[in-house]
Amino acid sequence: MKKLIIYRFPSLSENAVLRYLSFSALYLAQGIPEGLVIFGIPAWMAMNGKSPAEIGSFAAVAILPWSFKIVAAPLMDRFTYLPMGRRRPWIIFGQTGLIVSFLSMAFIPDPLNNLNLLMIAAFSVSLFSVFQDIGVDGMAIDILPVDQQARANGLMWGSKTLGISASVAAGSFIINTYGFFYAISALSFFVLLIMIVPVFLRERPGEKIMPWTKGKTSEISGKLQLHSWRAILKSLYQVFFLRVSIIMGVAVFSYCIGRGLIRAVLPVFTVQELGWTDVSYSQTFATVNMISGILGMFVAGALIDFFGKIRMMTIYLLCLIGVVLIMTLMKNYWQNDLVIYGFFAGFFILDTFITIAVFATAMQLCWKRISATQFTLFMAIANLGLAAGARLLGPLTENLNWEYVILSVVIFSSVMLVLIRYIHFDSHLIKVNRLEAMQLAKDDEELVPVTENIRITA
Repeated sequence: MKKLIIYRFPSLSENAVLRYLSFSALYLAQGIPEGLVIFGIPAWMAMNGKSPAEIGSFAAVAILPWSFKIVAAPLMDRFTYLPMGRRRPWIIFGQTGLIVSFLSMAFIPDPLNNLNLLMIAAFSVSLFSVFQDIGVDGMAIDILPVDQQARANGLMWGSKTLGISASVAAGSFIINTYGFFYAISALSFFVLLIMIVPVFLRERPGEKIMPWTKGKTSEISGKLQLHSWRAILKSLYQVFFLRVSIIMGVAVFSYCIGRGLIRAVLPVFTVQELGWTDVSYSQTFATVNMISGILGMFVAGALIDFFGKIRMMTIYLLCLIGVVLIMTLMKNYWQNDLVIYGFFAGFFILDTFITIAVFATAMQLCWKRISATQFTLFMAIANLGLAAGARLLGPLTENLNWEYVILSVVIFSSVMLVLIRYIHFDSHLIKVNRLEAMQLAKDDEELVPVTENIRITA
């Protein structure tokens, strides 16, 4: 009876609400370990006297695997177990590794004095998060219609932001009250619960739940699957070196340098310069991040749908630059917590909105034939920028005052502000459709209608 109930459970391609809920849950699973590794542990390190260089190095190593996505994505496009879905087997693999590696971190003895082991564990957590993330993004591009992408990205990124904020608040409290082991163990349990989503929900009707259960390869998944490294790499080369793709890549990289720098700066700045405790920082960060996540889920996607991606990204960037400038001009008031709270709120809300707009823009620029690999390339560039920004923490704090370190974010955001003015979706999609038509002319059988690049159907 149980097998019959599972087999008849709606697939993601059949139910929009189920898609939104599932993608949100899987992004929440990414946010829980990321919040502790990228934000909570650096604040804890700062509270215990670790230097900005040590903290920056830890943050850079923890972020670095996300730049490897471009290596993993073609592998996932090339190989999969199609009877279980095109992306779902990889999501299960990534989620399993994420749970195991995150829990393993709890068993590091005296982590503050074993930074090498701590960095290895953080690297492993991020590495398996990469596989889970690529799988989820690829599945979203495969089965989400274009008119649902902005809304889905808002829900997904908002859920991840909520996971980050909750794990930072809860993790920091548990670390300081009960210890490092109990914090990691408790949060790992919630990541384990979310494993229910990829295990029991199919991508498309009729697919297998597990290799030993009944089911078969979906016809749509079979047509989309690529079977040649040469075809993947050639298609990626053709689409990524289109003018708009290059502009988007450079713009995202520049913005993420500033974003990575701020993420590395804030725990050190608030704890070591302003005298906050790591718990105070974590609570402030968690509260603001939770607010930004909720707004991202219910406001950002709607604004993008109504006003357009580029227009809203421009407005968000201008506001973010204004927030950073005000923060640096108010140096004499930094001891007033309300000023810092205002900066946290302004920066993280706008950063969340910009990120959602970037994700939606990158999805629309993808060629469906290699959409997971192309989208992953954009995200790998973004994460390489985050790692570069975190790595700048040590050199900048050694040579500049805090106000100039923070002010440098304006430079990186301004580059993106200028470049996005040259992103034109219509002309890009015309070129993508032309590439698809040329490819179809070479194929023995028709794979995907040319017009599907404009509107992705489930």
